[in-house]
Amino acid sequence: MSETKKDIFLTKKGLDDVAVELDHLKQDVRPEVITQIKEARAQGDLSENAEYHAARERQGQIEARIKELEYILENAKIIEEGSKNKVSVGSTVEIKYIDDDEIETYFIVGSTEADPFNNKISNESPIAKGIIGRKVNDKVTIESPNGNYEIQIISIK
Repeated sequence: MSETKKDIFLTKKGLDDVAVELDHLKQDVRPEVITQIKEARAQGDLSENAEYHAARERQGQIEARIKELEYILENAKIIEEGSKNKVSVGSTVEIKYIDDDEIETYFIVGSTEADPFNNKISNESPIAKGIIGRKVNDKVTIESPNGNYEIQIISIK
């Protein structure tokens, strides 16, 4: 059974952020934790040494994060500026919620970079799934866990 790889979409800045975090973990955090493990080990009996066990647990978390970041860097697809004609990953889209005439602007990014508080939505979110491939003035019914609602695409940048 082959495992299917999911595309990892990142902006250039997102890719740079991942590289910076990976470098920080490898150059600063990993050596710091190794030192903590050595110091805790020097205290003697490891079976009841809480500092040693905490440092080992932190080391495991850091190594897992390093592997995750390396995987992201190896498999990332850089998001180019989105099309102005159709909504795509990389597009900045202004939409109007039909029910209340509220207008929102979203930047569609990959799930790794999604930050809803800053209006960066994942290409896997219900809104993005509903509008990708659509054009200005298209009305779309978005299916979400909280119920369906209708939106209209106002602009694509």
